[in-house]
Amino acid sequence: MNWFLECCCTSAEEVAAAQKLGAKRIELCSQLEVGGVTPSESLLREVHSIARIPVNVLIRPHRAPIGSSEFGFTAADFVYSPEEVDQILSDIRMCAPMVSGVVIGALTPTGSVDMPVMRRLIAEAHSLGLSVTFHRAFDVCADPLAAFDDILSLGCERLLTSGHEPKAEAGAPLLAQLVALAGPRLIVMPGSGIRPSNIYSLFEITHAREFHASFAYFSA
Repeated sequence: MNWFLECCCTSAEEVAAAQKLGAKRIELCSQLEVGGVTPSESLLREVHSIARIPVNVLIRPHRAPIGSSEFGFTAADFVYSPEEVDQILSDIRMCAPMVSGVVIGALTPTGSVDMPVMRRLIAEAHSLGLSVTFHRAFDVCADPLAAFDDILSLGCERLLTSGHEPKAEAGAPLLAQLVALAGPRLIVMPGSGIRPSNIYSLFEITHAREFHASFAYFSA
């Protein structure tokens, strides 16, 4: 069975290797140890010069993580000040000529999707011809099904999620439910702990069309 595999990369060297090894799309970011932040403009330009497959870029302000949990982040890590929202908008504009899409997510202090902020970010991205992936901020929302309805209503093209669990294997039941609920309206893309040894079983359980894996997937 063939599935669409997005590979998370943090360097041009990883991008070059991932596309050679069969990745279909890149998610480019930096500092995975804090959940990922916006890569530098110089890295974006370097990757743009070598990429032969689509590149989506994580847009998240550079700052120390606020909370810690089994996920490595909490809802508070995706609550943005007005100045940070302006920075995200600026970064979307900076990245637009070099990428196919952006990977974003904003929450309220109570753990719901920040709809006013997301509408602004999505409008900016779509005006520049970029697709939008709502990232794993979803996995620390207070109510995943309510958050899912919000993400559907926003018009995102894709949701990256581990099924509200630290790893996608544990979240497979919810992932399957979300894939069924989304139908053709939204691509639900399982991520976190995806490996060659479990991707087929996750496909059979969830019926997801796309999967997200770190560069380490190719050496697992």
